[in-house]
Amino acid sequence: MAERPVFVPSVTGTQLVQQVQVRFPWHPGLAPSQKKKNVVELHLAASAQGLSPLLEISSKSDLEVGQRLSAFHLKIDADGEPTTVECAFQGSKVFEHGGPFTDLFSKTSKEAKQDPRIKNSGRLIGFQFEGKNFPTSPITMFYDWLYFKALYQHRDWIARREEWAGFTDIEFNPERSVNCQARSFAAFVSLIKRHRLEKTMSSFDDFKAQMESSSI
Repeated sequence: MAERPVFVPSVTGTQLVQQVQVRFPWHPGLAPSQKKKNVVELHLAASAQGLSPLLEISSKSDLEVGQRLSAFHLKIDADGEPTTVECAFQGSKVFEHGGPFTDLFSKTSKEAKQDPRIKNSGRLIGFQFEGKNFPTSPITMFYDWLYFKALYQHRDWIARREEWAGFTDIEFNPERSVNCQARSFAAFVSLIKRHRLEKTMSSFDDFKAQMESSSI
């Protein structure tokens, strides 16, 4: 058995996202087929708790929309050129002994995430993106900012999607990871439902203020 979160947009209170832990049978292994089995098991168990339908947001999603919304595929402009959110995130990191490694903007998401410089350049001390500096705290702030910027161009389409009760990311393990695209997407949907998205995205300072006053 395993336990993973389902992220549900919240429309009241300070908490933008409700995180519901769900236990389900786990199929071990790294093969994509095994991960897809785990998505099915997670969604079945969540459905039994009244959470349905769900959208898996990762490259392991059975739905194309779920794959396209993953940080590995979702597009964002970096220095005037299209790249993925994952490449923008990794390539913007500034370490004690190097970075930002903006050449990663032109790599595949997998290449960017596995680039040895990301692991061998010392402590992460900040982010630099399109000539601006961004903090490492709160810990998910910069990742969420990039993901929101990429989603923002699709906000009208997202606003019309009422069918999903929540979102999952089978690759996200809270014990080992911090950033989660499914949680970020749920927060984006929550801000749409609260009619606060436009204000939040008007500048990074407004975004930061919103995120610091909320809990996701």
